[in-house]
Amino acid sequence: MRDPDSNPNSIIDSFNPASVRILLVDNDRDLAEGMAETLARIGLKVTIAASGPQGAAEIKNGIFDLIITDLVMNEVDGMKILKLAKEMLPDALVIMVTGHATVSLAVQAMETGAYTFVEKPVTQKRLQTVVTRAIEAIELKNQNIELHRRLDEKFGFENFVYASESMRGLIDRLKRIAPTDVGVLITGETGTGKDVVAQAIHQNSPRKHKPFVAINTGAVAEHLVESELFGHVKGAFTDAIGDREGKFQYADGGTLFLDEVGDMPMPTQIKFLRVLEERKITRVGENKPIPVNVRVIAATNQNLEKDVQDGKFRKDLYYRLNVVTIHLDPLRERREDIIPLADHFRKMANKQNGKAVKSFTPKLRKWMHEFEWSGNVRQLKHVVESMVVLDIDDVLDLDDLSPELYEHANHDLVADGKTATDTDATWNRGTQSGLADSQLVGKSLKEIERWAIEQSLVLAGGNREETAKILGISARNLYRKLKEYEFN
Repeated sequence: MRDPDSNPNSIIDSFNPASVRILLVDNDRDLAEGMAETLARIGLKVTIAASGPQGAAEIKNGIFDLIITDLVMNEVDGMKILKLAKEMLPDALVIMVTGHATVSLAVQAMETGAYTFVEKPVTQKRLQTVVTRAIEAIELKNQNIELHRRLDEKFGFENFVYASESMRGLIDRLKRIAPTDVGVLITGETGTGKDVVAQAIHQNSPRKHKPFVAINTGAVAEHLVESELFGHVKGAFTDAIGDREGKFQYADGGTLFLDEVGDMPMPTQIKFLRVLEERKITRVGENKPIPVNVRVIAATNQNLEKDVQDGKFRKDLYYRLNVVTIHLDPLRERREDIIPLADHFRKMANKQNGKAVKSFTPKLRKWMHEFEWSGNVRQLKHVVESMVVLDIDDVLDLDDLSPELYEHANHDLVADGKTATDTDATWNRGTQSGLADSQLVGKSLKEIERWAIEQSLVLAGGNREETAKILGISARNLYRKLKEYEFN
């Protein structure tokens, strides 16, 4: 944090002065104009109200970020201005200007909600310093509001990208779980998005304005796990050169996300269970318990039930964590989500890297839809981002894949009796004829047609116009068939 006393202009330089709306209320017009001139020297514009009633009228009719008011005024004094500001402009900060004899009243005003007070006579440097500190507080508050807005936008359940019924059911379940305070165990393979689900639960809970703290217990050295979780005091062990706050204490009031909880050492499991039951932590090297109020969300890619049977994980801790379980299926078991997710990652990569990649070719969509994605959603994201960054023609194709994946894709094409150059035509003919899947042999034409439409929708990422092009029919004809086959 910079020191405003050293250079008030250093803070002013970090934002647009015209964006800060300041009201100065003082029944001594000469004094008010002098203060306004002092603030103008650091780029601030001030609205002057030369009396309490005029100041009250400005508050009722205008919008201000900062109000500077004299405490002692006729008719409407500074306390009344403060009270009115809290009612009409609750986000505005109020600075009281007071004489020596009324300092006690200024302290009372701060207890009522004033930001701070300055004592007369007010020097130019003192006024600039106090105001720049107030502006820094305003900017920090605005940044926090913007951060929470972005988190709401990113982790709102309505912004999750999926097409599968399994994910639809999971989101419905998360909507019921998030508003509660119950502990959650998230299971699933590496890369399925357990951390994203944990953040979404927090962001849609009453704890959203408190910290979300994540720790990967598998990535912390075994002898340091307890220190990371519970904190330590100076001298607790060789490298403890000072007191340290643990993750539990830092997350107080919010959510603690324990990733790879199955890797937690057995001695730590015992202490962790006690914390969950007693809601108190004891720092390493200290005997004094510290109360904590934390919601715990745990995640693992291991089979904890088997670990319990094998004696690697405490049974009582498993049942304590396993109040509600959320399981994330691997991407290969919900292939309907692959293309919508890939398209989402394409848009994200475009925005982050200043690119304008428009689409995937049908043969790349087919390959992505059929690839096993052992690294799940995380791998898909990295592959798409890499392709977008390296692309030169604004359309992603197989040749935009990394060398190893391109070789894999070509191997699949050769195994299917195709080449990279004739894949488009072969795939389109196979899709349109409905004969690309041997399981369709013996099916009725209506069943084959419905399958072809369904698969083409997946390949097109749900884009109906592109689906019509793949099928070689008009968009109007496609809409009629979608209605006929009762597609959603």
